[in-house]
Amino acid sequence: MAAMLQEALLAPDVRPKVVADCLTLIEQGVSDKSGISGTAVKLAYKAVITFAPDHVHYMVESLLPEFVNELEPYWADFSACGGSGFGDYLAKRGEEVSEALLSVTDARAAASERPTIIKAYGAVRGSAARHVTAALPDVGTLVQRYTA
Repeated sequence: MAAMLQEALLAPDVRPKVVADCLTLIEQGVSDKSGISGTAVKLAYKAVITFAPDHVHYMVESLLPEFVNELEPYWADFSACGGSGFGDYLAKRGEEVSEALLSVTDARAAASERPTIIKAYGAVRGSAARHVTAALPDVGTLVQRYTA
């Protein structure tokens, strides 16, 4: 296993692949949503891609280092414990990991000057932790794909 996620996920030859996989993970996650909160997520996502088609790609690209930084202590602990599934490890710490990751997007939303983006984010933030927690097994699998 790689000693540091920064080295494994942000290497110049790997980073574009990680970004592409993150975008796929986001699109799959959005399309899988159902119910009232799922509808809100789908509407927010559609609003973002309608008004700023490249915004999600830009955000993943620009926030990836911060997300990796937030995941780094979990990866270090997981590596020290000798676990086999990083996704399972993250899922067991769902609320804690979700809030760590959401602190990155919260800070970005607070600094944004784009009202449409701020409004869309605000519409889904209340249920975001639940959605992020649900995605953690897939996030862990994605991370392990590049650290094996």
